[in-house]
Amino acid sequence: MTFCLDTTIIKPADDKEIKNAIILLHGYGGDGKDISMLSLNWKRHLPNTIFICPNGHETCSINPSGFQWFDLTNDDPKYILEQSMKAEHKLNKFIDEIKENYKLSNDNICLSGFSQGCMMSINIGLTSEEKFNCVVGFSGKIISQEDLSSRKKVFTDILLIHGDSDQVVSPNFLLEAKDFFIRNNIKIQTYLIKNCDHHIPIEASSIALNYIKKKLNNF
Repeated sequence: MTFCLDTTIIKPADDKEIKNAIILLHGYGGDGKDISMLSLNWKRHLPNTIFICPNGHETCSINPSGFQWFDLTNDDPKYILEQSMKAEHKLNKFIDEIKENYKLSNDNICLSGFSQGCMMSINIGLTSEEKFNCVVGFSGKIISQEDLSSRKKVFTDILLIHGDSDQVVSPNFLLEAKDFFIRNNIKIQTYLIKNCDHHIPIEASSIALNYIKKKLNNF
């Protein structure tokens, strides 16, 4: 099947049955291959999981060799929200294709992403008709609390991880998101990684893996 987004796919080894999927969304200017590096360690511990890593639906405005989920050359919050909604529509279509092709339900799917990909994962994870298994976000934030509050439909459990030295997306956004989720009765776990800037260190990858293993095994 051809999906609506170009995608890097890592299937289970030895043709094991696919029982779960982790959809990994890259950051601004990245691509599916970049974010798929997380699967190198994770797949050994999640033998029945397929890793699905789409490219953003747009070429990145400042890095034509990469992709974006929404444009950041204009920092107007209204513009960013409008652009993110276009990506959300595309990603929802993509997820429906994944579910149909691999015979999966939302319960079998973890949404995960870095930076912009984290922001998209949060929105999709809470505005879908059915809750996902979990959302795992690195170095991101809530795009618009007002918008998310008005559109939230489900209570997908969330893990957010952030570096305390992040100069691109302030770690303050982690605290703001945590407060929002608590106020909205969404189960949230957060970790602040010491001396970490805007990337995913081994410590963050390990924390995320342990969280995902528990969530998928409990289903």
